[in-house]
Amino acid sequence: MPTLLAPLPPPSATRMELPTVSFFGRTFEEYTRFFALDPAALRRLSVLDVAAGPSSFTAEAVRHGIDAVAVDPLYGHGPAQLAARVREDYRRMFAQMRAKRHLFRLKSFKTFAAAEADRRLAAARFLADFDGNERHGRYVRASLPALPFLDQSFSLVLCAHLLFIYADRFDYAWHLAACLELVRVSAGEVRIHPVCSAAGRTYAELPRLRADLAAHGVRSDIMPVAYEFFAGADSMLVLRRDRALRRAAAA
Repeated sequence: MPTLLAPLPPPSATRMELPTVSFFGRTFEEYTRFFALDPAALRRLSVLDVAAGPSSFTAEAVRHGIDAVAVDPLYGHGPAQLAARVREDYRRMFAQMRAKRHLFRLKSFKTFAAAEADRRLAAARFLADFDGNERHGRYVRASLPALPFLDQSFSLVLCAHLLFIYADRFDYAWHLAACLELVRVSAGEVRIHPVCSAAGRTYAELPRLRADLAAHGVRSDIMPVAYEFFAGADSMLVLRRDRALRRAAAA
């Protein structure tokens, strides 16, 4: 008798569907895990969170004595509009998570309910802090690959859940330009998490990207992190200026 093969699952079952960049955020504590951060070491340093969305990293970082700034293209809207966007994007994202639990790993959270509560807490803290932005100015409307800051303005630059997660939305040229812009405004490191797509696979153009970054004098390292919520999201890309690489590429 012929062997009957099980039908392949539809593509929608093997990845998160992200037709637009979601306005979705995480807490300071979750940032410390997927970026391998030591809060004490960041005190009195300047940190930029790029494509921050409704993350509470910046609001909480300030309370830890960290000089933090966040950028996102939606920060031009008012608090009420952002709260509405949070409600819609969170509803859509959590519906997908519940339907596609096989794409996630409960290592950092005991249950999906705990993960959802943590992300909703992040959004609540963000919205409360954003309401005072006219006074403190921590939230800047901006988007990659053009940031409104001087060269080497920040000690550390972070970018989470944008570049490689949305590999199908942004082409290779955009990814290269975005990485170079992140390096431009950093006086130290750039940390990008995760290094995988919405399907949990490592960014296909990563070898080419790292070679092109080296040609621009940027050293890149893939570093594991003690964190994985989305399957495959257990590492980060760390970028630093390296003049020796630029000289080698020119030789």
